[in-house]
Amino acid sequence: MGSRKQHRKPKPYPSDLTDAQWELIAPMVPVSSAGRPPIHSRRRIVDAILYVNRTGCSWRQLPHDFPKWETVYWYFKVWNESGVTDRIHDALRARARDRGGRDPMASAGMVDAQAVKGADTVGTDTRGWDGAKRVNGRKRHLVTDTLGLLVVVLVTAGSVQDRDGGRRVLARAKTAMPSMVVVWADGGYAGKLVAWVDTLPHRSGYRSETQRAEWVCCPTAPLGDRTDAVVAGALSPPRPRL
Repeated sequence: MGSRKQHRKPKPYPSDLTDAQWELIAPMVPVSSAGRPPIHSRRRIVDAILYVNRTGCSWRQLPHDFPKWETVYWYFKVWNESGVTDRIHDALRARARDRGGRDPMASAGMVDAQAVKGADTVGTDTRGWDGAKRVNGRKRHLVTDTLGLLVVVLVTAGSVQDRDGGRRVLARAKTAMPSMVVVWADGGYAGKLVAWVDTLPHRSGYRSETQRAEWVCCPTAPLGDRTDAVVAGALSPPRPRL
């Protein structure tokens, strides 16, 4: 008697969503209403993106039990450019804050930066030397809430000074979280960045320590450092490694 080929459900990867996690974000993952029905489920596409995100592999090295890498990358690019990824992230952050008894809109946060060595695929036009950290690569500028949950992230060449990247990431944070009026920073941001905050109009929301002490420079920023550690292990490469 000949054997019959059995189609088994792929063994899940540690990065795959659980059923409860998928139910939480499924309403925010768009369903295509044009053209023929999709071959692959939205959940499988999301799992493939999370695999790349967690392992740091190139898109071309996606395991064969996922959809083709070109398909996965197309969804990744479209969802990022259309704001789907940001909306999911913001909704999950708001949910985490609410479950912790906090207002979903934070009033305080922290700014920090971390230089990381650039991968071989990062071109010389987008990398730079960070003399303080002695790293040739890129730099992540982060604003988090006081729980360490990410509000915004900005990736620059490693040569960009913390204070210069700080201006740009704070401007983005004010758009993403208008309720944030208090921001803590370590000593690396003292000087020019604080002086820049002093020049901002009152309606901007940010004020320095010379204006009622609502811009605070502190020796350490443990929450920001914790977020840096999480981001270092969980973000996909700054430049798509095809």
